[in-house]
Amino acid sequence: MNGRSCCMPAPAAGAALAAPLSVPVSTPVSADPVAIDWIALPGGSFRMGADDADGYLEDGEGPARDVRIGAFEIAATTVTNAQFRDFVRATQYVTEAEQIGHSHVFYLQVEPAVRQAVRQLPRGLPWWLPVEFACWQRPEGPGSSIDGRLDHPVVHVSWHDAQAYCGWAGCRLPTEAEWEVAARGGLHAARFPWGDSTDFESRCNVWRGDFPAQPAAGWRPGPVSVRALPPNGHGLHHATGNVWQWCADWFSPTYHGDTPVTDPRQDRISGRRSMRGGSFLCHASYCHRYRVAARSSNAPSSTSSNCGFRVAR
Repeated sequence: MNGRSCCMPAPAAGAALAAPLSVPVSTPVSADPVAIDWIALPGGSFRMGADDADGYLEDGEGPARDVRIGAFEIAATTVTNAQFRDFVRATQYVTEAEQIGHSHVFYLQVEPAVRQAVRQLPRGLPWWLPVEFACWQRPEGPGSSIDGRLDHPVVHVSWHDAQAYCGWAGCRLPTEAEWEVAARGGLHAARFPWGDSTDFESRCNVWRGDFPAQPAAGWRPGPVSVRALPPNGHGLHHATGNVWQWCADWFSPTYHGDTPVTDPRQDRISGRRSMRGGSFLCHASYCHRYRVAARSSNAPSSTSSNCGFRVAR
């Protein structure tokens, strides 16, 4: 299978901050400072990974194996603009994209004048535009806002930003194993959170039309409300599609050989953090990374208009 990736570009050379951002010190008003819809999962054994013909060997999706994890809770949705706004208001936190001064936006999400003004594009990914001042509260750059989109997933957040939010909210990022067992929704060896059927339009927000230049009539490239589509068997909305979701692990293509079968987690530093779930830019003609076993990664300082996060505890 071709390993081409439309996922999200890495930070440009020199764009990352000299040092990781510090987690803001804040005393939550309660043990649960934000309203999070928690789903309790009992833990146990499940079949993790896949050996699918349409998978990516270079991503380390397999070999599939039985792993065992402990009980945990995971959020029913990715973190919303409203939830992240509450965090920023309480802590005066400034995201990495805001500090650097730009973030990557898919080109059909911005006006033609903005596209024409961009002169330097990521190598091999011409549909990504480094837009000045694009950030979580201005998702498409100057002139845009999250007004009317408070129930949409927060985007333009780095792994470090997600960690800062978790430090304030009293939660954490899920491990890859926790994410996958939750995304599978109780189904064994299924390709998607709902099974194997490919009726994506009613199941997940992935690209509709011809990627990357011709979206289907009536469909606009971009995230939708975190509860816009039905949940999987465990109650997770948009387990795949919509936005990529950061995980706690460092990324390694040898994950399944390196990590234990009980509570697996990759802690060996690799320079890239794991992401799961795919996004609204995934399409079968180009990339199959919206399957529950699919994996991707990026630098922990990377930000884009198709990446957010879900929390666990």
